[in-house]
Amino acid sequence: MRRIIQIITSLGYNSHIMWLFGGSVIYQGALKGICVPTLNCYGCPAAWFGCPIGNFQHFVVLRIIPYYVLGWFLTVGLAVGRMACGWACPFGLVQDLLYKLQTVKVKMPCWLGYAKYVVLFGVAVAIVFITAEPWFCKICPDGSLIAGIPLVLANPGGDLRALVGWHFYMKIAIFIGVVIACVAIKRLFCRVLCPIGAIYSFFNKASILRISVEEKSCVDCETCRSICPMGVNIKNSPNSIDCIRCLDCVAKCPGRAVKVGIR
Repeated sequence: MRRIIQIITSLGYNSHIMWLFGGSVIYQGALKGICVPTLNCYGCPAAWFGCPIGNFQHFVVLRIIPYYVLGWFLTVGLAVGRMACGWACPFGLVQDLLYKLQTVKVKMPCWLGYAKYVVLFGVAVAIVFITAEPWFCKICPDGSLIAGIPLVLANPGGDLRALVGWHFYMKIAIFIGVVIACVAIKRLFCRVLCPIGAIYSFFNKASILRISVEEKSCVDCETCRSICPMGVNIKNSPNSIDCIRCLDCVAKCPGRAVKVGIR
């Protein structure tokens, strides 16, 4: 069910296909003012909606408090915490599929998870404010996948291809590095680099949606921990800041000890 919803939301966000038939390269209608709850590049030729972290940086560049975007993060975060990351993020779906490839797997040190806060406050806020440039958008691997690469390949007149330079190649190098890392490490981008995940993580312990573990039903099999795409120890920290509420642990717990409910 989760995989089906991931596919439906990914296609729903990015179903503007008129550009394939000579329409506007990038849709810029009224819907672009609406944010989806996850990463989804504004520059994607098939995107109907805006990216919340992209819109956030836009307001930071203008030195304006982004009330709408902050309110959107607050609403989603208080309702479900990081659940949008697990169920509605197109790049999350890409990472899930990459990790299914049969290769050597690596366990990531837990302390690396704090790097996403450096990306949030350092790259998406401080550097953007200082330089007046949306730097996270400039290096975002999701933007490379659904915007940068398709736009360059599909540009019929060659105008964009003529502008390709060091920045494009840097962005592609970052994208390739993230892809390779995600093959070996569960959702590396979500755990280490995503500023949206960092924002939602502040709400996991306060959100209406809750995960709980019945100790009397738990048989200490560690199935929940082994299948968790974020490497969370569900028994010890069922509402960890890294939990994306994918609910795989709820579905696959042999003792039905892991429960989902509301506050």
